[in-house]
Amino acid sequence: MENAICFLSKISSLEYNISVHQFRGALIMVFKEWSDFFLFLYMWMQVVLHCVPSMCYNSYFRQPLNILYSSKKQQKSSDSNGEVTEEAEALIIKPSQRSSEASLSKVLYKTFGPYFLMSFLFKAAHDLLMFAGPEILKLLINFVNNKSAPNWQGYFYTGLLFVCACLQTLILHQYFHICFVTGMRLKTAIVGVIYRKALVITNSARKTSTVGEIVNLMSVDAQRFMDLATYINMIWSAPLQVILALYLLWQNLGPSVLAGVAVMILLVPVNAVMAMKTKTYQVAQMKSKDNRIKLMNEILNGIKVLKLYAWELAFREKVLEIRQKELKVLKKSAYLAAVGTFTWVCAPFLVALSTFAVYVKMDENNILDAQKAFVSLALFNILRFPLNILPMVISSIVEASVSLKRLRVFLSHEELDPDSIIRGPITNGSIVVKNATFSWSKTDPPALNSINFTVPEGSLIAVVGQVGCGKSSLLSALLGEMDKKEGYVVVKGSIAYVPQQAWIQNATLEDNIIFGREMNESRYKRVIEACALLPDLEILPMGDRTEIGEKGVNLSGGQKQRVSLARAVYCNADTYLFDDPLSAVDAHVGKHIFEKVIGPKGILKNKTRVLVTHAVNYLPQMDTILVMTDGEISEMGSYQELLKQDGAFAEFLRTYANAEQNMESNANSPSGKEGRPVENGVLVNEAPGKLMHRQLSNSSTYSRETGKSQHQSSTADLQKPLAEKNSWKLTEADTAKTGRVKATVYWEYMKAIGLYISFLSIFLFMCNHIASLASNYWLSLWTDDPVVNGTQQYTNVRLGVYGALGISQGIAVFGYSMAVSIGGIFASRHLHLDLLHNVLRSPMSFFERTPSGNLVNRFSKEIDTIDSTIPPIIKMFMGSTFNVIGACIIILLATPIAAVIIPPLGLVYLLVQRFYVATSRQLKRLESVSRSPVYSHFNETLLGVSVIRAFEEQKRFIKQNDIKVDENQKAYYPSIVANRWLAVRLEFVGNCIVLFAALFAVIARNKLSPGLVGLSVSYSLQITAYLNWLVRMTSDLETNIVAVERVKEYAEMEKEAEWSIEEAAPANTWPEEGKVEFRGFGLRYREDLDLVLKNINITINGGEKIGIVGRTGAGKSSLTLGLFRINEAAEGEIIIDGINIAKIGLHDLRFKITIIPQDPILFSGSLRMNLDPFDQHSDEDIWRSLELAHLKNFVSSLPDKLNHECSEGGENLSVGQRQLVCLARALLRKSKILVLDEATAAVDLETDNLIQSTIKSQFEECTVLTIAHRLNTIMDYTRVLVLDRGEVVECDSPDNLLQAKGLFYSMAKDSGLA
Repeated sequence: MENAICFLSKISSLEYNISVHQFRGALIMVFKEWSDFFLFLYMWMQVVLHCVPSMCYNSYFRQPLNILYSSKKQQKSSDSNGEVTEEAEALIIKPSQRSSEASLSKVLYKTFGPYFLMSFLFKAAHDLLMFAGPEILKLLINFVNNKSAPNWQGYFYTGLLFVCACLQTLILHQYFHICFVTGMRLKTAIVGVIYRKALVITNSARKTSTVGEIVNLMSVDAQRFMDLATYINMIWSAPLQVILALYLLWQNLGPSVLAGVAVMILLVPVNAVMAMKTKTYQVAQMKSKDNRIKLMNEILNGIKVLKLYAWELAFREKVLEIRQKELKVLKKSAYLAAVGTFTWVCAPFLVALSTFAVYVKMDENNILDAQKAFVSLALFNILRFPLNILPMVISSIVEASVSLKRLRVFLSHEELDPDSIIRGPITNGSIVVKNATFSWSKTDPPALNSINFTVPEGSLIAVVGQVGCGKSSLLSALLGEMDKKEGYVVVKGSIAYVPQQAWIQNATLEDNIIFGREMNESRYKRVIEACALLPDLEILPMGDRTEIGEKGVNLSGGQKQRVSLARAVYCNADTYLFDDPLSAVDAHVGKHIFEKVIGPKGILKNKTRVLVTHAVNYLPQMDTILVMTDGEISEMGSYQELLKQDGAFAEFLRTYANAEQNMESNANSPSGKEGRPVENGVLVNEAPGKLMHRQLSNSSTYSRETGKSQHQSSTADLQKPLAEKNSWKLTEADTAKTGRVKATVYWEYMKAIGLYISFLSIFLFMCNHIASLASNYWLSLWTDDPVVNGTQQYTNVRLGVYGALGISQGIAVFGYSMAVSIGGIFASRHLHLDLLHNVLRSPMSFFERTPSGNLVNRFSKEIDTIDSTIPPIIKMFMGSTFNVIGACIIILLATPIAAVIIPPLGLVYLLVQRFYVATSRQLKRLESVSRSPVYSHFNETLLGVSVIRAFEEQKRFIKQNDIKVDENQKAYYPSIVANRWLAVRLEFVGNCIVLFAALFAVIARNKLSPGLVGLSVSYSLQITAYLNWLVRMTSDLETNIVAVERVKEYAEMEKEAEWSIEEAAPANTWPEEGKVEFRGFGLRYREDLDLVLKNINITINGGEKIGIVGRTGAGKSSLTLGLFRINEAAEGEIIIDGINIAKIGLHDLRFKITIIPQDPILFSGSLRMNLDPFDQHSDEDIWRSLELAHLKNFVSSLPDKLNHECSEGGENLSVGQRQLVCLARALLRKSKILVLDEATAAVDLETDNLIQSTIKSQFEECTVLTIAHRLNTIMDYTRVLVLDRGEVVECDSPDNLLQAKGLFYSMAKDSGLA
């Protein structure tokens, strides 16, 4: 919470660096001639305003700021306002006061209060001026009645009316400006503080607040505060307006006003009950939404797995199930909203009706003349606003309080204790751990027990053990990521950490390696060479300036791991923690990296290194080996010592000794191949212009081409035409459309609602407004009734008709309100369903190109807009349109001469409006587009938070986040100013209408009845507000309908082939034999790229076991992508059991082949759901598959067994366990063809052996294709297929290939098997 305070006070003094005045200037030039006076006044007030709050600030805030970032032991600054300083110190520095609940609202108030208080004064002034209108109207009607009054009086009143209106306009918009700026700062502050908190919360807290939830806090909840800032003053202003209006009404109509007050009081509880109900629905809806976004996030992260397993439909159902709950709540809210609209629209009318009825019935001599009726109506119209707005304010406060609570919960999560691990100088070693016990959270049982060890400086330590025994946890503990229950841990100096699953940023390769450090050319080159990245740089289209997609989509697993390693090596830390970085790379590359980087002769030979590993062959070169079992260190010592002890470790080694001894005999004689460790693809001598790479997909938004480094300038790709050069931007930034929103978008939305409902609601709107106009016109006729003997004649008839018109108005309101709300829900359902379906049907290349932030943005923000923002805006838009038309009709009826003046004013209005809407719409789009990077960066940070903390890079990431938020606000701030610009001009048009309505009434006073004058002027007084609303709503409708445009955008994208094709569907038993033929097969990742696989001709008979090997980037994984049709064949075909797979539906194909993928991805949900999402198998089947996958003991030990909740991404299982879960999936599906894609890279040798034997026994009849890094796993296969540069080089049994002494032989030699 303290962080929150520091940050908020920092932001409060932040002024946006956009030159607002330039922006405003540009807009103003256009209509300069008629608004200089305004401008002068408005600017003058701006200046006054900007001085006052900054004075408030300085007195209030400058003082504590010097404490915020200083050490905690600083002297108290003695100062004239010492009290403030001390209080701020108490707030910011004493964490000991944690016992009392930290109050977020207090912090926000202290930070933003002073500036915001200015708005109170403006609001009060505006409220008082509002009542000048009705009072002047009273004088005007008297003037028209009194035929002897001099003319100057009329002109004087008219002028007074105009001046009051203009002043009101200026003051009101100054007030709005303050509110909106405060709102913007609030939002910025909240986003910043959430980001800062996310960097320090513990792992257990991360489980309670998922990524989806935190993203929602940033998008939706921060927005709620922003909205509240504009309303909050109404809490005191609305009652003030009501009291003033009632006082003036009492003077006008006497005690009969009490009837109207009674009606109002009766309506208050109705509104209150509705507000409470709305709150409960709100909470429920947010909950469903969080769950939906969380699930979507996972689907997008694991989309490849969904496609390979053909699970899209199962997950689509899961999303729709949550969406169904959400819509159910939405529907209830919609009914409430309809009732709400009904009460709000009818309240003023009921108040007027009851008051007039009581007034004329109370005493026959009470005459309803024009002055009484229309001054009262004008006051009732003023009353209408606070009464309407109060429920909105209440619900806005309710929403903000829900959000405040959610934020407070998040900001109160326990944080990692920075002092649990002491990072400092030690004399006796580099890492010292004494009697330490660690758990993942304060409540969990310990995961590591009584750990004791000391690592001497500069030594190399290996940590070995079974899957899930706590090796990775040990590294996490050293990084301070776990909760230390007891003991003492010291780590000397800085730490560099390489996680088991590489975390890659969406930035250039170079940025990923340098990771915010200074660029040192010579060191950088050494690191790249040592980490075997040189060959990769030659393949990548722009060398190290190539942009890497989100989560490293365009790098292979091995490349990602090596980039992650290079990042650690480059940062030149004192202590290195490696979490099994060698598992994802080929054996010979692993050897190269060990020798050049980690081992006794590597770059890091003088550093302290802790290596978690499963590779036995490196163990003899270690200084010390820690053997872990079940969270404890069971044995410890050098390789020789452990062999002598003859414990579990020696036993484990004997099993694997053969591979290892070969390694030793090999270690001394450098192999012939080792001269150039050709990895990832291409031999060094190949022309780098040949672009062989993985799925670099295209977008031409902008290119980093300008920054291309010199060493590449000779390469072939410089001669390419420019267009092609620019296409090397991998991810597509969210683009902003330009120009008007097309009419088709509105039409799409109307179709989504249903045309019948659309036209019905328009018809009901018209009925409502016709009734409303008729009732007021009737009132003016009533007031003009002649007075006979002190009474009016037809009081009862007049009253009856007036009432009837009012009731018909109410019925129409309720009808259209229901129609719009229900229609909105139909549209929501329809559009979300379409979006989900279209996204799931998109091919893999689409997901590699599109940052997940863009997609999450569509599913959270845009769908939220369609759900809850568009329907009310449509209601208000229609309402304002008809109100303006109605007012003009009445003015024209009363004073036909106004026909001369209304069209030119209308023209000015249209000009201003067109000019504004164009700007506003584009600003809104820019704001929306600049929002996506904020989410993308945030998502990325959450995924890599342990790496960021290990490298102590939090400050830099916080700064990046601030910059991105600022970019977003740069688009938002001008739109606030544009709104004020517009409103001042429009209200001027409205004020002119008031002026002319009054003026013409004065000129024609002899022809006009007082009733018509009253009617005309009271309507003209309202027109300003209506015009303002109309433009606001027009632009709101345009800006929000963009959500529909953006959701529809993905409908036009390319799609995969059909999921199932009835006519071509193969038999249920297919494939019976499992025979796979590749005939002249070729594959490319994109139209404009070279083939990655060329001319593959091979027949694999049913039941054969085939190993696929080759250097990284040789096309091994591409072969499986072709087999699953993740990428369609560029040439040739694949035939399985006589059926060409290109002719059948994707699901028909993918259900029949099983893959155990390279990255074991799990989804949050029960373990059972992860194994069998379609619920096709019985519990016995599932237990049997778990037993065969060697997970039965582990799962039985869990409290919930099969219903054990996996966290997001399966984080609460070790990587090895996740891999075994994937094996269990394969065993459940038991298809004729099984593909293993480097599936055992993350498990230890013992488990690997178990897996291999399971596969041999269980898939004996099946065709097995294995992509292998560890060659020993495929030595007993029927045949081995060796790929190089996308072509088959060798294909024969392993023994024959070893004798042939070709490429396979050299690889086997590197792995110590030959």
